[in-house]
Amino acid sequence: MADLSVVVVAGLHADARRAAVARLLADVPGSVALHHDLTTAAAGTVMRSVRDKDTLLSTGEAPLVNDCACCALREDLVPELRGLEETGRARLAVVELWDSVEPRAMAEAIEAGGLTVTGVLTAVDPALLLPYLGNGDDLAEGGLAAAATDQRTVADTFARQLEYAPVLAVVESEEADDEDRALLAQLHPTALQVPFGAAAESRALAEAALAGFDVEAAAAAQHPACALLPVEADTHGVSTFVWRRHRPFHPERLYAALEDLTCAAARSRGRFWLADRPDTLLHWDAAGGALCVEGVGPWLASLPDAAWEMVPPVRRAAAALDWHPEHGDRCQHLVFTSPGLDRAGLEHLLESCLLTDVEYAAGRDAWKRLTPAFDTLLEA
Repeated sequence: MADLSVVVVAGLHADARRAAVARLLADVPGSVALHHDLTTAAAGTVMRSVRDKDTLLSTGEAPLVNDCACCALREDLVPELRGLEETGRARLAVVELWDSVEPRAMAEAIEAGGLTVTGVLTAVDPALLLPYLGNGDDLAEGGLAAAATDQRTVADTFARQLEYAPVLAVVESEEADDEDRALLAQLHPTALQVPFGAAAESRALAEAALAGFDVEAAAAAQHPACALLPVEADTHGVSTFVWRRHRPFHPERLYAALEDLTCAAARSRGRFWLADRPDTLLHWDAAGGALCVEGVGPWLASLPDAAWEMVPPVRRAAAALDWHPEHGDRCQHLVFTSPGLDRAGLEHLLESCLLTDVEYAAGRDAWKRLTPAFDTLLEA
């Protein structure tokens, strides 16, 4: 029985995703594509198809699990892949995810099932980048929800698809301009961009798909405490503004500024801390005019020394880079990326939300007595 390689191809840009899958099937001998169509979820099933570059090989269906189409996909995916491996008929399985399915959960499920993920790609049409990133509509409004309880938006789903994948399959697009390409480069500067289309090098996408993938490293790169956030940039009218400080935010002033900060950029993300919650690492994640703020555990500086042995090395290394003599790894590290970004206005607004010199000098006991403004948001 030959080992089966698996590549995951994701993306809300459905035409680009299908074109990327077709290219992989054409370029890798012995490859098949496995796809679960979630559009039939309302009828209680998810439709599965397996095909090669020329032929539809099989179809089937899987019942919903807990009224969740995405859960059904997870339950059905690994057994189907194992079946392909056992037959030995395929060298590569291309898992084409349905529009709003995010690649992280699927890649982790495949690896947990004992199979080898050699690549995770998100297919992108650069001309659609800003429209999707600015779309704050709920997925359900466009028939793209993966479960009845799915409350994700188009923008935040697309952002996670884009930023998780180490490889971006970039379809050739006559509508895309330099601003679109600059935005893509700044949103995910560490990604390998592989252009494909009539004029692009044929084998490049296949080579990227088979190059290898590290599930643990990919998960670490998404964790707010150690995420590799974009760096300062300014090209073709698109800017990335990186704002770093060690002084904590005043909870009420930051809360009052949330709407302006959220709408200031097409995409913003990072980690921050509040004076009244000095031990909680907070995650900032905004796209499409909507903001998600959540607590993601303690800052390392708030942990006893003995607990550090339980912390992954990548987290300790990230903390060391931000270490402050007084506050440890507590910091403000927020990144805003957008065309037409008002850097000066953003910086002024952010600075105004920090503790003043007098408030800062009052000390931590006084900070904790500040009126909490984020309780409702963090408990939602």
